[in-house]
Amino acid sequence: MKTKAPAKLNIFLKITGKRPDGYHELVSIMVPVALFDYLEFTLSQKPGIRLSCQGLFIPDGEDNLVQKAAKAFFFNTGIDQGIDIEILKNIPVAAGLGGGSSDAAVTLMALNEMSGFPLSDAEMEKTALSLGADVPFFLKGVPCLAKGIGEDLSPFENLPRFWYLIVKPPFDISTAWVYARLKLELTEKKHDYIINYLKKEPFEVVRHLENDLERVTIARFSAIDSIKKSLLNAGAEGALMSGSGSSVFGVFNSKDDALKAKRQLSPQCLGDIFVVQGIC
Repeated sequence: MKTKAPAKLNIFLKITGKRPDGYHELVSIMVPVALFDYLEFTLSQKPGIRLSCQGLFIPDGEDNLVQKAAKAFFFNTGIDQGIDIEILKNIPVAAGLGGGSSDAAVTLMALNEMSGFPLSDAEMEKTALSLGADVPFFLKGVPCLAKGIGEDLSPFENLPRFWYLIVKPPFDISTAWVYARLKLELTEKKHDYIINYLKKEPFEVVRHLENDLERVTIARFSAIDSIKKSLLNAGAEGALMSGSGSSVFGVFNSKDDALKAKRQLSPQCLGDIFVVQGIC
């Protein structure tokens, strides 16, 4: 089976609290976008899980989320099956784009389909959450309002299908590093108020662009703020860091506008640049 795993953007992200287990509660709007990793799965008589990867570097072995996802699937189903997995990695890592989580979700879905759907939707979601807070989102494949630690998901309907210009600067940011430095007093709005605020019609993306984690990352990586300003100067309707960074995106109403901005920004050597459309 051949399939593809999309990246995501957080077009809204507010941290609303911290749980006793250390996880942070949040409210976020997450949008899948057409920047893909490509994965191919081949069942094998030879036992074990074997990965090969082309493109961008990712860790292998037990640190790889695809490896973890395949291992979790076979453990939860009791299926004794060998699998060869080939990955073409295009989504930058440590970039706030969810590439590893997306690859893990696609792995679960592919193995479940190839094995005759032994796991129910609820079991798939439970397995996905055990791999990471963002993984359940990628089972949905549509824009979602995420609550809790990201596992409480509901489709976010009527979201315009914007074009996005994503800039991945030449440095990575650890999600754990960002959350360890987050001051909860930075979040001034209450949970229920935020939910009601986001559900008001019509939803205007540019007016709602907000990310609590920016204040942590910009204090250490000023280039993120510079990239946001460059995107706005290039015609973006709005600009924001995605997730815990380091990627920054600009919102555009058309592909032509986004491509024009890419031509303007490319000589500035800000990093890798991608023009993508949202997936609805």
